[in-house]
Amino acid sequence: MTGPESIEGAQFAASLGINLASFTRTSSGLYYEDVEPGSGDPAAAGQSVRVAYTGWLTNGTQFDSGEFAFLLGAGQVVPGFDEGVQGMRVGGIRRIIIPPELGYGNRGSGPVPPNAIMIFRIEVLSIG
Repeated sequence: MTGPESIEGAQFAASLGINLASFTRTSSGLYYEDVEPGSGDPAAAGQSVRVAYTGWLTNGTQFDSGEFAFLLGAGQVVPGFDEGVQGMRVGGIRRIIIPPELGYGNRGSGPVPPNAIMIFRIEVLSIG
């Protein structure tokens, strides 16, 4: 593949259970679906957010999983992850689909190949 794959044209592994019709597309091209709304105030730029996450490629390969804290909106994570966590609440669970241009782009990173679409399940553990 020479260029980035589009989310709309991607073939998602059945194991991922992706139905784009149930996702919301943002103006940047990120797709998200709230699984659980959570409670409390929504996460906003400048706040420290602790999340548990799992990441997959479109073929269903899990490439990462863990828990970490980061400063929302400070560029400490790929732009799509920053955008995907914005507005989430503690206890909230969201699935996001990050297009390559909001992820690692044509560089790739570790197990994520160049121009890859990434799918994440994110749970917000704390905001503060």
